[in-house]
Amino acid sequence: MEEQAKKLLEIQHLKQYFPVAGGKLFEKKYVKAVDDVSFFIRKGQTLGLVGESGCGKTTTGRTLLRLYEPTAGRVIYDDEVIFDSGDVPLTDETGEPVTDGVGNPVFGKKKSVNMLPYRRRMQIVFQDPYASLDPRMTVGDIVGEAIDIHHLAANKAERREKIIHMLERVGLNSEHANRYPHEFSGGQRQRVGIARALAVDPEFIVCDEPISALDVSIQAQVINMLEDLQREYGLTYLFIAHDLSVVKHISTNIGVMYLGKMVEMADSNEIAFHSCHPYTRSLISAIPIADPNTSRKAKRIVLQGDIPSPVNPPSGCHFRTRCPYADTRCAEEEPAWKEIGPGHFCACHHLDKVK
Repeated sequence: MEEQAKKLLEIQHLKQYFPVAGGKLFEKKYVKAVDDVSFFIRKGQTLGLVGESGCGKTTTGRTLLRLYEPTAGRVIYDDEVIFDSGDVPLTDETGEPVTDGVGNPVFGKKKSVNMLPYRRRMQIVFQDPYASLDPRMTVGDIVGEAIDIHHLAANKAERREKIIHMLERVGLNSEHANRYPHEFSGGQRQRVGIARALAVDPEFIVCDEPISALDVSIQAQVINMLEDLQREYGLTYLFIAHDLSVVKHISTNIGVMYLGKMVEMADSNEIAFHSCHPYTRSLISAIPIADPNTSRKAKRIVLQGDIPSPVNPPSGCHFRTRCPYADTRCAEEEPAWKEIGPGHFCACHHLDKVK
């Protein structure tokens, strides 16, 4: 049996709450953008994160990189704790809680490390390829800025060589280094963003909806390029997207989020053919099928109602207001996040009813 790769990144009970104005006097309200999310990514693999707009996918990616400082939880990168709020129980290698001599859970110590050394190892490709590039800087300076920050070039000639190499690796050329972002198409700008992320030789990249703003034909080119780069450099991805068919193509594992919470996670094929959560089933049924005969026979699961507000989410299961199987238990009790099969996790009270 092939040995599994080591965990490169792990988040435990991650929370990201944003305070909002309004409400009664002295009453504090929060948008619970990420609410108790846990997962890990093994070295060289890709975890796809999907869900509706506003479910917390992008916030999860930015929070684990600590572009947003987490409200609570623990972030572990390459066996090093880079953030710990101090209120999360420790777990062993199997995921079981660590206890003291009398059975009480043992908690971690509050910790928040300097992220500069980790910025080189952990990078991000932003969703909007234009807003994420400084319009006053040339492409050469945009790609070279991180090289300067981390002192990766001994002189200007070596810096120039690294910049040109990165641009050529993503399908651009040396002439593009002297141009400004507004002179490029959307696909070319996204390639610049990818080159900037690769310039510091990272191990892990958050791909925050890197193809959503691109034409369909360009999307395929960027996806193929990301796969080639992963094989060449041994990269690990967190790939955030709306399109489940794209995520299934590129991902090793897929996690499904709804209203700040993870509702299901499994191997990409397991999610596609043996999903258990009604929300995941609905997303899968929306994937277009190329064969017209099969498409006519396919059953489309249409959810009723709108997504509740993350400021005031439903009690119990957050999905219950749109779930066809919801009952009083769903309103009173939040479903536990549990392993229902090898590597297959789900949070639902009515797994036996979902068919």
